[in-house]
Amino acid sequence: MSTALAASQPHTATSLGRLIAGRIGFLPALLVALIVGMSVIDSQFYGVINLLNILRNASFLAIVACGQALVIIAGGFDLSVGAVVALASVVTAKTMAAASAAFPGNNAVIIASGVAAGLGSGLAVGLVNGFCVAKLKVSGFVVTLGTMSATAGVGLMITSGIPVYGMPEVFVKGFGRAQVFGLPTAVYVALAVILVMMFIQRRTLFGRYVYAIGGNVDAAVVSGVSIQRHIVGTYVVSSVLAALTGILLTAQVGSGQASFGGDRMMLQSIAAAVIGGVSLRGGVGRVEIVTISALFLTILGNALNLLHINSRLQPVFLGVIMVAAVALDELSQRRRSRV
Repeated sequence: MSTALAASQPHTATSLGRLIAGRIGFLPALLVALIVGMSVIDSQFYGVINLLNILRNASFLAIVACGQALVIIAGGFDLSVGAVVALASVVTAKTMAAASAAFPGNNAVIIASGVAAGLGSGLAVGLVNGFCVAKLKVSGFVVTLGTMSATAGVGLMITSGIPVYGMPEVFVKGFGRAQVFGLPTAVYVALAVILVMMFIQRRTLFGRYVYAIGGNVDAAVVSGVSIQRHIVGTYVVSSVLAALTGILLTAQVGSGQASFGGDRMMLQSIAAAVIGGVSLRGGVGRVEIVTISALFLTILGNALNLLHINSRLQPVFLGVIMVAAVALDELSQRRRSRV
């Protein structure tokens, strides 16, 4: 590793340590206060069905937020994740319906083809996003805003806004709605994704180079890091994880729908990343903290529903918390610059 890249790592590590230290104290305190408060206000909060819903929804958000966090750490943005969730859902359902007609009774082929098609749709969007950002030097915000609109349009065009059915029961009841040791299967998928992402961040060159690119792109270039390839990789990971979430939602609901994801999933994934300590300037963030943030946001949304808060007012709470997190990040950046 060259001197330039090595020199950039202490700064990145110091920034990471300070920011995570602040968020580790900030997030759990809010999370505990929210849980304790809801336990006092509404006994339904601790109901088994409600807790399972919280874990399932937090799993969906955590998977998308992990991919979003990786892109932001590299200095980008992915606004298309919500649309990719919807596209993967309808592509998976359509493919399974077609495979069911072509291979009746062969559930293994039907499910494999549907999952492959769903993940493939996410891969395609991620490659387009990464190519435009890395090769054409277009702003990630602009590129993913455009692909968000295009992807959502394709999903609606495929389905005409009508849910797609025809998936094997083993995929829906045996996987999407199943529970293993009392927990939804989505929880185990999310845990696997989080562990893999943690390994990538801490133990692989790809993870280290993503931090280097987001922290100091000039030092990364001097060090010989393949900037374009790694930037493309972050967008691909983000889109594939969003597609995985779309497949999980499809299995749970039992139909492919172009209404999945949308702006809400996109906004929540960014909020989970930012509240979880990912710096909007890049180079800082850990997926395990982002996961805690996703759980917090899910519990907050559940609490607002139990308290019968008007759905039109609920985004206000998310906005206030997100602004506070960004302000905290900015203050931390200024404090470090003075030092």
